[in-house]
Amino acid sequence: MKNQAVAFIPARSGSKRVPNKNVKDIGGHPLLAYSVRSAIASRVFDDVICMTDSPEYARIAMQYGASVPFLRPTEISGDKSPDIEWVSWALDELLKRGNDYQIFSILRPTSPFRLPETIQRAWGQFMADPKADSLRAISRCKQHPGKMWIVSGNRILPLLPFSSNGTSWHSSQYAALPEVYAQNSSLEIAWSSVVRNKKSIAGESVIPFISDGLEGFDINEPEDWILANEYLAQGKAKLPCLQII
Repeated sequence: MKNQAVAFIPARSGSKRVPNKNVKDIGGHPLLAYSVRSAIASRVFDDVICMTDSPEYARIAMQYGASVPFLRPTEISGDKSPDIEWVSWALDELLKRGNDYQIFSILRPTSPFRLPETIQRAWGQFMADPKADSLRAISRCKQHPGKMWIVSGNRILPLLPFSSNGTSWHSSQYAALPEVYAQNSSLEIAWSSVVRNKKSIAGESVIPFISDGLEGFDINEPEDWILANEYLAQGKAKLPCLQII
């Protein structure tokens, strides 16, 4: 029996660092449109749902082919609302409507350079390891946590007080430090049972999906928009092909 899968495109309104970020124009289309079309073009999902609290965002998402069966409640749409709240709520609402999705994916609009092939590659990794709880996209850290500090009064303390061969990490060359990865916002895939049984969107057994090139590039700050457009102008990045339904 085929596992039913749903892609969630979370696009709440009210972003503060970049106003209306999720519908801001890039490459001639609203930002969220690229995640919608990549999800549809990947052909691995039974439905692609935009999770938004905004009727206007919902209208835009539907123009590009997403479903919006309901709006996200205001109380779980704040800038501090954890993902587990809206994911759990959405899966329950879908179940009430007769849609029992065994697998869900979160494809955040802030990663427009994530292509259908990216999703297909991640899907293949996830399906090849059914014992895992989830899969999460990661990228190698540019700023190593071994060189990070915490301010305590008028002193600083290393975040990670580790050393290698007698040399503290904060005093070591980057190349001498162990590889460390940070999660990016491009994609997550998980079993719905992890949400229901473990109250988590990731669980404990997580498959690493290492982003290739700009697949994991996140647009969150104003300077990110400048970089994204520069990458496009120089041909260093590629956006998914789009069409309005």
